[in-house]
Amino acid sequence: MAQTPHIAVIGGGSTGIGIARDLAMRGLDVTLVEQGNLTHGTTGRMHGLLHSGGRYAVADQASATECIEENRVLRDIASHCVEMTGGLFVKRPEDSEEYFQEKLEGCKECGIPAEVISGEEARAMEPHLAKDVEKAITVPDGAIDPFRLVVANAASAEEHGARIETHSKVTDLIIEDGEVVGLEVEHASGSGKRVHGTEGGTEEIRADYVVNATGAWAGRIGDMANVDIAVRPSKGVMTIMNIRQVDTVINRCKPKGDADIVVPHETTAILGTTDEEVEDPEDYPEEGWEVDKMIDTLKELVPMLDEARTIRSFWGVRPLYEPPDVGSDDPTDITRDYFLLDHDERDDLQGMTSIVGGKFTTYRMMGEEISDHVCAKFGIDAECRTADEPLPGSEDFSVLRDYMDEFGLRSPIGRRSVERLGSRANDVLKTSDPNPTICNCEGVTRAEVQDAIEQSGSDLNAVRIRTRASMGNCQGGFCCSRLASELHGEYSEDIAREAWDELLQERWKGQRHALWGEQLSQAALNYALHSTTQNRDNDPADGGPVDFAAFDSGVGAGEASGTADVAADGGTRNGD
Repeated sequence: MAQTPHIAVIGGGSTGIGIARDLAMRGLDVTLVEQGNLTHGTTGRMHGLLHSGGRYAVADQASATECIEENRVLRDIASHCVEMTGGLFVKRPEDSEEYFQEKLEGCKECGIPAEVISGEEARAMEPHLAKDVEKAITVPDGAIDPFRLVVANAASAEEHGARIETHSKVTDLIIEDGEVVGLEVEHASGSGKRVHGTEGGTEEIRADYVVNATGAWAGRIGDMANVDIAVRPSKGVMTIMNIRQVDTVINRCKPKGDADIVVPHETTAILGTTDEEVEDPEDYPEEGWEVDKMIDTLKELVPMLDEARTIRSFWGVRPLYEPPDVGSDDPTDITRDYFLLDHDERDDLQGMTSIVGGKFTTYRMMGEEISDHVCAKFGIDAECRTADEPLPGSEDFSVLRDYMDEFGLRSPIGRRSVERLGSRANDVLKTSDPNPTICNCEGVTRAEVQDAIEQSGSDLNAVRIRTRASMGNCQGGFCCSRLASELHGEYSEDIAREAWDELLQERWKGQRHALWGEQLSQAALNYALHSTTQNRDNDPADGGPVDFAAFDSGVGAGEASGTADVAADGGTRNGD
């Protein structure tokens, strides 16, 4: 074993990247591998809620207590990723008064600041709440950007010497004499920054210890070592609206159920969610009725949702885990707490520990516990510093001010840029080059895009998660081509076009369940821009003019659009 232990962390979601940062800050040699982009799994498919713990204050008080503790920590160390919106648990006439009182008492028992306000006071805070909301409980919920937070953790880990490899899939574990001693990894485009068209390859990464932090995929890693990790994946749908219908997190104050939360997030509102157990974390149905259920149920709290435009939906899979002797039938009964599985103690397999369960809000706490565990394995006495040292971008948040004069940017573009970059704003935005806005919906400038390209290579989806470019109302309709153009100069045309196609496909897949009304017209416009004007369906140049009749009949790139006639009629949900 080397003097400094080499730890391999599998999984580039919030938990894995939090572990990598913690271990690297303690002086260990760390390599993290992730099969896709950072946040590829559950972390990139959440509703953006910074939990106060209120949602668990009745049924899972241990998780509730952890949430409020970490809520306070993240407000401090990740200030440029957090918006403290506050939260309301609202009661409608048909909701139980007994449960309302249990929720209030549970919050107090868990140390969650909570106060009862009247329906009138709640509507003064949120004018679009339903008129028959009787009263509400205030809690310190917030909104958090999971992409920004994970990228900041990765940057910190790299600053402390960690190696972060994305698009690198673990194909096997290396086991010798009953001990895990490394990983076999297949790189999609070589190690380091992802570059489209670059030949990948396999790599054997030797390690003194392996941490399995793959969430819903933990069982697959366990299978490679013939150990059983009984994660129970539970899918949930989130639906993104075109604007913020509310500025406060709105929770329905009732026992467990679907469609009970609205989270204001950046320029949008996210509706959630469902809870349905599935067999495979990558292969499960995404059904339109789930989206309808979100809107039809949550409009009881916020009636204007019924007429609002839905811009996309996405599904995520929770990595739920409970000890085998519990055996809950309903995934909503499974604790949201996390579990550390030492495979030496549990399975007589040395060299690996898995961490399963938990929530995004408690990612740092999970990272601290497993880092303590790993250090104890090697007799290393090193304190955790992740609760005290701010993430890159949050070191000095006093830079959050109007940069209109200093950077020549029109408000609110300057403010949006600084909110994303935090204390990195000076380094990124002070440029002598022209700095036009590349993504109008989210107010992303060229300087931010070029900074993201420098970090992530030609991967425009990695640029997206770093900047939010293409994540606004038009879903990349107007900015995808501009983002691809920013690759020009450093990358060839073939690489830029491949990256462009990949971004377009990612942006399309979340819109398939939102094709009605104005959003169907928006999709038709995007189709016209991408597949016809920009020829992204690759009609041969010698084949004559673009076949617009193909669009009229609903045929096109990826058959991405409905018919032009339906678009013109406005369309409806459920085919009504």
